[in-house]
Amino acid sequence: MNGLRVIPTWRHGQERLYVCMTDGRNVAWYDRESARVNLLSEDRREDVLDALGPFLTGPVTVGPPPVPTPAELARLTLHPDDDLAPNRPGEALLIALDRDPGPAHRLRPDPRRRALAAEQAAGEALDHLEGAGWHTLHSLPFPGGDRLHHLVIGPGGLFAVHALYARKQRVLVADPMVTVGRREPHPLLRRIRADADRASYALTAEVHPVLALAGPATLDITVPLRELHILQDTDLATLSRLGGVLKPADVEALHAMARDRHTWTRV
Repeated sequence: MNGLRVIPTWRHGQERLYVCMTDGRNVAWYDRESARVNLLSEDRREDVLDALGPFLTGPVTVGPPPVPTPAELARLTLHPDDDLAPNRPGEALLIALDRDPGPAHRLRPDPRRRALAAEQAAGEALDHLEGAGWHTLHSLPFPGGDRLHHLVIGPGGLFAVHALYARKQRVLVADPMVTVGRREPHPLLRRIRADADRASYALTAEVHPVLALAGPATLDITVPLRELHILQDTDLATLSRLGGVLKPADVEALHAMARDRHTWTRV
């Protein structure tokens, strides 16, 4: 026995295994996602690898922790209450439904649950971009109770994504009006552009507006759209094909800024 023990922890849905001495001091940690063992003491290399042996599932990189970038340092200084990265898709709606689920029996479906389904579908598609140089943040709060459904940051730029439930319904777009099924037309594109403008102001960078439709039967666009993308939630992964706009360091810096709750208090 080498006197080391392995303690698993979870943060933001990712597992990290800490290797500790009997007095509780850390000597290393293992990130499964990056397949890297970070050593705080090179003298304990063999002991650490021996302790982690049952947990290693393939080749790993072993060495001292990498020097944090300025963006990582900014993230590490965030108070947990100010870090928006853990937000789930539809976080605000989930909290609202938990506080007030509404009557058990309704003549019509609760519109909040349909909106939540749309945000979750879009959020799941966008989360799949992680690991390819992209980051997605969900349910970002604006002053006054408004919020941005999703913010996507990657090599192709920044995108403010608004999710709209349209399952098995016809969607008619006559800029700025959007009609879903038999409902009344609504100037939704005006709001989506305004949200992108607010995000651009907060981040001092260009943010492109996107409307993500959840499960429409058909989509009809009557006139060419002005500086706005409309995609089905199943096609949001195509954003990953865009590139040549932001360098990796810029992506990380913007992500660190966007995940800070205080960034959005001034828009």
